[in-house]
Amino acid sequence: MRHTSRLTGRVTLLAALLVMASAGNGQEALNPFPADMYRLQPGDILAVSVWKEPELQGEVLVRSDGRISFALAGDVPAAGMSAEDLRAEIARRLQKFIENPVVTVAVKAVGGNRIYVLGKVNRPGEFQYVKPVDVMQAISLAGGMTPFASVDDIHILRRRLGGRQDAIPFRYSDVERGRALEQNILLNSGDTVVVP
Repeated sequence: MRHTSRLTGRVTLLAALLVMASAGNGQEALNPFPADMYRLQPGDILAVSVWKEPELQGEVLVRSDGRISFALAGDVPAAGMSAEDLRAEIARRLQKFIENPVVTVAVKAVGGNRIYVLGKVNRPGEFQYVKPVDVMQAISLAGGMTPFASVDDIHILRRRLGGRQDAIPFRYSDVERGRALEQNILLNSGDTVVVP
């Protein structure tokens, strides 16, 4: 029994080292999802560490301005980047102080990616997501539509930079029949799906 637990521990350690080594060498980590699947958003909490530098590790918050603060690297833009993009940027900034820094960035808590579904759905509200979500998936998260919903008058409200808001039309019956699938857009954080 003791032998099995030691072996399991060694295999786990070896797997972790392989992932760290591939991430540190700029190669794709052993991950079934694409490295750019999740984009960081304000409100996310990240664990950032530099190998063999105990004073350069800790949790950081992606602030409302989309940046993080990290020792020696300063204020680093993070919103809209993948964890791998941010890792590479921090490593680049640290090269002035540390030779070949091995940086790890992990998303500890997703607090930023939120969409809203309102109107004639069974469970209206706010929904947090990690993987990209399209309009049909958002409606599903909200428990589907009620029998009285105007399925072809759905709109996605999206706020642009500068505060302007757009209303993007969505006709459920078209997408349900496999037509006009370009309407079934991926939602951005902050989008609101309105089902009248």
